[in-house]
Amino acid sequence: MTKGTVLIIGSNATRIEVQGGGFGATGQYLNETVVPAMAIIEAGYDIVLATPNGSKPHIDPVSDAVDHFGGDQAALERARAFYANDPSMNDVRTLRAVIEGGLDRYAGVFVPGGQAPVVDLMQDADLGEILRHFHEREKPTALLCHGPIAVAAALPHAREFRAALIAGDVAKAAEWARGWAYAGYKMTVFSNSEEKVVEDYILNAKLYFNVVDALETAGAEVLTTPVDFEPNVIEDRELITGQNPRSDRPLAARFVAALNRAMVAA
Repeated sequence: MTKGTVLIIGSNATRIEVQGGGFGATGQYLNETVVPAMAIIEAGYDIVLATPNGSKPHIDPVSDAVDHFGGDQAALERARAFYANDPSMNDVRTLRAVIEGGLDRYAGVFVPGGQAPVVDLMQDADLGEILRHFHEREKPTALLCHGPIAVAAALPHAREFRAALIAGDVAKAAEWARGWAYAGYKMTVFSNSEEKVVEDYILNAKLYFNVVDALETAGAEVLTTPVDFEPNVIEDRELITGQNPRSDRPLAARFVAALNRAMVAA
């Protein structure tokens, strides 16, 4: 018998705006999606995967690498097979369908990273409705790497907030951020120095804004490690955030523990 159902929110973005008017290829990270998903299932929970348009998230090819699985080729193969074949990863729903089906049925919500959430999820009105539901009911809410930027969707004016960041108008972005449900929360996200590695060696271009700066502009207290790519998980009330790809396992463990605590308390 299942302990409950966890909602996983994926992105549909395949490219991200870069300075100069072009785009860089992006997507969702394989390990950041699969490692927590498998841990949630192993802990006795069911999973529902949902995205803005109901199609399966695009995996960033950069993440389909053994380095993201501790050099363990067998672990990479298991992850590939799980993402390709497991029913939980293939019966994808729209965010709107999930809302209309009733959010009370979900024990918690998880948003994996890759840069894709910076494009669509952080300004998605349906995701904003979902996040506010979980926030108001203090249900476990976990986000990993770039995933924590998705909490910006809970802003009353998420689209305007992102547009102001793209335009470089931080003061205007701060105005649009008033009334944010997560103002004052401690959280972590992919750091500015980690992002520079991606800009220099993967995108070969500069992004319009960093996710750390965006969350701080919205009113979060962002805590990142002094050493790049060291695991880091921050838990504040119902919100659990992980900084980078190597935070996948520790974040999954903290999230499962929070789900179990909530189940006992219910």
